[in-house]
Amino acid sequence: MKRFTKMLVAAGAFLAVSTAANAQVKIPADIEALLTKNTCLACHKADQRLVGPGYKEVMAKKKYKPEQIVELIANPKPANWPGYPPMAPLNVPKDEAMKIAKWIVSLGKK
Repeated sequence: MKRFTKMLVAAGAFLAVSTAANAQVKIPADIEALLTKNTCLACHKADQRLVGPGYKEVMAKKKYKPEQIVELIANPKPANWPGYPPMAPLNVPKDEAMKIAKWIVSLGKK
């Protein structure tokens, strides 16, 4: 019985850890509206690769500041992300780009 209990506890702990590791990033409604309006979600997801890198991956690999992301939205640098198709320059208003950028940066802190 003790062995069964230990196995059950171990299985529960494994499930809890794997569920937390695979939890999807929740996009706040205001940010999702901006991402949709500016067609960002056509190529990017919050936590996994689509056409371009996931936003969480961007912060895990590059540690950008919001101002750098705003600049890259307007003037993408394909050399920064080899293995991905180049992003087209977008006409995202600076205030909207900054809101998006601040949210992306926040993903690096989670």
